[in-house]
Amino acid sequence: MTIDRTTLRWNGWGPVAQVDALPDKAPQWEWIRETLGLSHLPKTPALHMNEIRLAPTRLTEAQQEKLAAIVGENQLRVDDYERAFHARGKSYHDLLYVRAGKLDMAPDGVVYPRAADEVMSVMKLAQEEDITLVPFGGGSSVVGGVNALAKSLDGAVLTVDMTMMTRVIRIDKVSMTARIEAGIYGPALEEQLQNHGVTLGHYPQSFEFSTLGGWIAARGAGQQSNRYGKAEKWLVNAKLATPEGFWETEDFPASAAGPNLNQLVAGSEGTLGIICEATVKVHELPARKDYRGYLFKNFEAGVEAARRINHADIPVAMVRLSDADETHFFQKFSSSSSGGLKSKLQEMFLKARGFADGPCLMLIGLEGEKETVLWAQAQTEAIAKAGGAMALGTGPGRKWYEGRFHSPYSRDPMLDRGLAVDTLETSTRWSNIVALREKVTEAISNAMAVNMPEQGARGIVMAHVSHSYPDGASLYFTFVFPRQLDREVEQWQAIKRAASDAIEAGHGTISHHHGVGTDHAPWMLEEKGEIGIGTLKAVKEKLDPKGILNPGKLLG
Repeated sequence: MTIDRTTLRWNGWGPVAQVDALPDKAPQWEWIRETLGLSHLPKTPALHMNEIRLAPTRLTEAQQEKLAAIVGENQLRVDDYERAFHARGKSYHDLLYVRAGKLDMAPDGVVYPRAADEVMSVMKLAQEEDITLVPFGGGSSVVGGVNALAKSLDGAVLTVDMTMMTRVIRIDKVSMTARIEAGIYGPALEEQLQNHGVTLGHYPQSFEFSTLGGWIAARGAGQQSNRYGKAEKWLVNAKLATPEGFWETEDFPASAAGPNLNQLVAGSEGTLGIICEATVKVHELPARKDYRGYLFKNFEAGVEAARRINHADIPVAMVRLSDADETHFFQKFSSSSSGGLKSKLQEMFLKARGFADGPCLMLIGLEGEKETVLWAQAQTEAIAKAGGAMALGTGPGRKWYEGRFHSPYSRDPMLDRGLAVDTLETSTRWSNIVALREKVTEAISNAMAVNMPEQGARGIVMAHVSHSYPDGASLYFTFVFPRQLDREVEQWQAIKRAASDAIEAGHGTISHHHGVGTDHAPWMLEEKGEIGIGTLKAVKEKLDPKGILNPGKLLG
């Protein structure tokens, strides 16, 4: 089961028929305009497909005939819609080009293989013909990871869309593993697993429109990663098609036979091979779920509570802490349609309790056996209250859980009104979390301030902790700002560069779970060092000697 590409937005997020998350008369628009200090919100709609002309495909007729012989005529596409859909990913940076109809990066064709042998046959043909291959799952990359870059200026690019490879091959409920083809989307994957009483438990915000292979390739993290782990934790083994032949990594619960090569696959971003199948760890469906909220007086207190929860070895599924700006933004954004008396009463109550000055919302999620969840809930609440938190009950947790995939749907209407919404993330040690958040927030704020379209305009920077470990945690930043419509890309580049430089200087990783792609590649040498980068390049040269696999990503 897969998703018909024509039902999805080629230049935005979600289905074509998706209801507008922020229609013209939504009360949020006036609040956003005032908050950003704008005189008005301009209309900046995306171009329609019929307004765009793509360059002719560089695949020769002979090459097209050979590809069709491998995958079938219906699984080879060279039409404008398919090429436009696969030109770039879904980052704000990507959408600036796609919405403007700047599709110079569109692939010359798209193939939809139905089995690993077809992927290998395409691989061999591409190597013979020197055609660049770009693996593609859901296309939800926000770092340029699926952009159709050619290895040479005049070379052809072929996107390999894996979404017809969707089988759950086997489920081993004794060992609690499952063997699955890489092109399966999140909802279809979970439906099949849960029909057998198990779950992978991997729920990134892109869950509805991302695939198993993409999660592994980007070293992704789901929202409940505290319980179920990031991709590199739940990956047991993988089968990749490479120019040198099929490569299957070891399949043991543990081994001392040298380094675990699965760790090369997780995060390889299609540069070493195309992931065709993977064996992953699965879990019994949780008997009980409990998501609830706590309000802390400041970010520092919330970070300390999150650290204590991790060090106490409490089996949490999620500990998510928003800073004051994010807490304020989403409270106002969701309540701007009502406002009035209810909002004023809430403000009065919080002021009376000492929470008026920059409170921070923490959401704690628990999943598992009933007794374990009840025990963990008591333990986490005790730590939160010891840190001065106010317990808010299950209401905030339930609201977040029910809408946890909704945020991306607000971006397209914002882009239609001259606004930008972008994200980036990192991780660092507990001792550095507070300082790094301040440095990156300041860097983004300063870069936005000097790149504004009108006097008095301003941006918003928000952050939260969403994945945590005994030694540290992630920091996820969201920033909203008015676009400089005559220099949108340059504006974004200035902000992105400032933020990434601040992360590097502040001892954070350039990416916790979004991957590297093209956007983060300039900072990889500093993070990995010359020996580390040289090692990765040597592996690349062994597996892909002609450099046909996803050039420009990961290693630049």
